[in-house]
Amino acid sequence: MRERWFGATGRRVPEIALEGELELEGALVLDGLDPDALRAAHAEGRPVAVRAATADEVKAALARPEVAVALVGDPALLDLDLTELTYG
Repeated sequence: MRERWFGATGRRVPEIALEGELELEGALVLDGLDPDALRAAHAEGRPVAVRAATADEVKAALARPEVAVALVGDPALLDLDLTELTYG
């Protein structure tokens, strides 16, 4: 399982997690990518979680270095091969 830093908390989290299975207190949780909100949260050291419903949305969210975790509702998305999805 690949992990990312959860903002400036010093904690690492899975890069893809099921909605409701990860403690998100203090995180900015977005329903989509908002570049201004991402930059502001990153500048504050605040962790960012983005909800994603498709493989393409997961890929887009995790392409942003400010995003700590993509939150998914479909357990099948936990098994995405992001390397394959990105580079073919």
